[in-house]
Amino acid sequence: MNLDFQSLPLSADLLAVIAELGFTSLTPIQAASIPVLLEGKDLIGQSKTGSGKTAAFALPMLQNLDPERRDLKGLVLCPTRELCAQVAREIRRLGRRHKGLQVLELAGGTALRPQAHALWRGAHLAVGTPGRVLDHLEKRTLDLRGVETLVLDEADRMLDMGFEAEMEAILAATPPERQTVFFSATFPKTFEAMSSRYQRDPVRVTVESAPEDTRQIRQVLVVADPADKDAALAWVLANHPHESALIFANMKVTVAQVERTLTKAGVSAAALHGDLEQYDRDRVLARFRNASTRVLVATDVAARGLDVKDLDLVVNYDLPPQPEIYVHRIGRTGRAGKTGLTVSIATTREEARVAQLEKLTGVVMERVEVGELAQETPTEAPVIARDARMDTIQIAGGRKEKVRPGDILGALTGEAGGLNATDVGKIEIHDHFSYVAVSRAVSRAAVRAINDGKLKGRKFAARLVE
Repeated sequence: MNLDFQSLPLSADLLAVIAELGFTSLTPIQAASIPVLLEGKDLIGQSKTGSGKTAAFALPMLQNLDPERRDLKGLVLCPTRELCAQVAREIRRLGRRHKGLQVLELAGGTALRPQAHALWRGAHLAVGTPGRVLDHLEKRTLDLRGVETLVLDEADRMLDMGFEAEMEAILAATPPERQTVFFSATFPKTFEAMSSRYQRDPVRVTVESAPEDTRQIRQVLVVADPADKDAALAWVLANHPHESALIFANMKVTVAQVERTLTKAGVSAAALHGDLEQYDRDRVLARFRNASTRVLVATDVAARGLDVKDLDLVVNYDLPPQPEIYVHRIGRTGRAGKTGLTVSIATTREEARVAQLEKLTGVVMERVEVGELAQETPTEAPVIARDARMDTIQIAGGRKEKVRPGDILGALTGEAGGLNATDVGKIEIHDHFSYVAVSRAVSRAAVRAINDGKLKGRKFAARLVE
């Protein structure tokens, strides 16, 4: 199997972008999928998150696109708004040499009318959640009769979330001769039945996760009584230094309770769950990625597609309902060759579930007994309050206003701003606003620099995101 991007029958523009992005070798899922998709065949791809599957389906879609015609030719369905945004960003990045490329995000949390207006103006590709796409279909603001490729990304997760009826309605609204692509980590019977109804002789591609993937991650088990879980969590955060930590709980109500407890203890923490509006979700994630919030408490569904680099610590406040979810959770730390750390809090009644996790990963967890933490006096209790290093600034201008990261960096570090480049962290450009991480010591000066100066020769308001 050839693993070289340059060997693929892609356009010169796509190959140039791939080279600019520094991609050289294909990942296994890309090597197996891209040639099949370029031939127009249906495909079932099984691989874990982070395997490069977005590029695996995005490159063939972009290859077959005519940028001069704003007809919707491709649709990608994703289980969550965050994953929609991530997939759309990656498609735009890969298609940045396609002049006038329009990739729309059709997800809940934002008003339906602006999306409908954008659809009326015309788009090449759309990335959406099943619920919002079906809303547009029912209101006749979305026409899928010209769609040539339909991708169901993380199809098993959409089924788990109860989207089967919506998925089938969307499939039925597209032409029967379309190319249908399913990407999934597992292959449940419901998924198999859907494939038999809506795909034509699909090519099956399976990329197994390497057993050693989780062996670079230190796995610790804290055994505590149910009433002592908050004390156990405090012990974990106090005794395992971290710049950023992701805490998983199984229910939204637990996420909210843990976030309140941590905030009360002086921890820079935020909650991420499915009830958040898109604006609030973007704000929470931007602050976490920017290190303005040090601890994020989330459900699995809400964290789906969450991409955070250099994550120091993953904590399972609740053990996951399925062993496979555990592997996905802990795989978010220890990336790029670094040794990761994950700590799970479990009760003595959960030993059987712990044994399942150890069997799946091939690693016996380090056990720590902290059952007496709840009896500690306040002066003996672990101190977990820590300030964040960075503040996050929101600027009222984004992609649609032609604002680029270099413009923001220049405004902050140039003569008018006067900041050092080391004071500026991650910059995120959204459609109509941008987020930038700035060292806490100079954040207010940075806000003044933006408000008093100009970007692209124009005035844009800036404020600290709380």
